[in-house]
Amino acid sequence: MTKKRVLKTKNFARWMLKNNLCGNDLLNSVKEMEGGLIDADLGCNLYKKRIALAGGGKRSGARVIVASRLLKRWFFIFSFAKNEKSNISKDELLYLQEAAKRLLNLADREIDTAISNGELKELKTHDK
Repeated sequence: MTKKRVLKTKNFARWMLKNNLCGNDLLNSVKEMEGGLIDADLGCNLYKKRIALAGGGKRSGARVIVASRLLKRWFFIFSFAKNEKSNISKDELLYLQEAAKRLLNLADREIDTAISNGELKELKTHDK
């Protein structure tokens, strides 16, 4: 049985630092999505979720794009603040769907290699 893994890309991690978001915010979002609270199904195992930013609520906060089969692997791959843009473009959607496909087909050892190379970071409950 594959253990649950929640991961973020290097670019997503940079965005998190810039927006003062911590790992527990993402882990809470995963719990909400596991419970069926998904803001949009973008197709090809790609989902949009609202996340509150410091000093605000979810409505005016950020949107994160997550690749998952809604089971054991969750990849946070893209994000934007609601005040920066209203939604992703069609080209961005196609790119993100392809990225989701590649990520979700990685074997555990390939994920471990990506973590070692700094391309992915795995979230734990105490992460910042």
